[in-house]
Amino acid sequence: MTKREMTETILNAKGAKGVSWAEIAKAAGLSEVYTTSACLGENSLSSEEAGKLAGLLGLNASVTEALTRPATKGEAAMTVPKEPLQYRLQEILYVYGGTLKELIEEKFGPGIMSAIDFTMNIEKQPDPKGDRVVITMNGKFLPYKKW
Repeated sequence: MTKREMTETILNAKGAKGVSWAEIAKAAGLSEVYTTSACLGENSLSSEEAGKLAGLLGLNASVTEALTRPATKGEAAMTVPKEPLQYRLQEILYVYGGTLKELIEEKFGPGIMSAIDFTMNIEKQPDPKGDRVVITMNGKFLPYKKW
């Protein structure tokens, strides 16, 4: 089973069972963001985590095995996303990417934010003018190595 087939199977089972990503993540014992990412093929789970997830959704061993295989990061991403939310996030990087780089380097020095030693949370903040999306990204700073 390919990662793409795995994702389609998981999404179908999620819809059929009527469960949320938070419920799936709780069953796997992981964060909502990481679990969702693994189900979409961008990360992998341990055999135990995959088994718990598969148990909740009633999935077979081929899905469980696919969940444990290493991911090819960004494989599903398009060069320019057409899906509106993904496009807007890309647009944020186009507009604020240079600003983020400048401010991070001013505060930490030359380097990058790790996407490996990394966590992310997505919260809903009620607002009378329209609910707000709060995305918190937390990555270890990695200074560039000199040699």
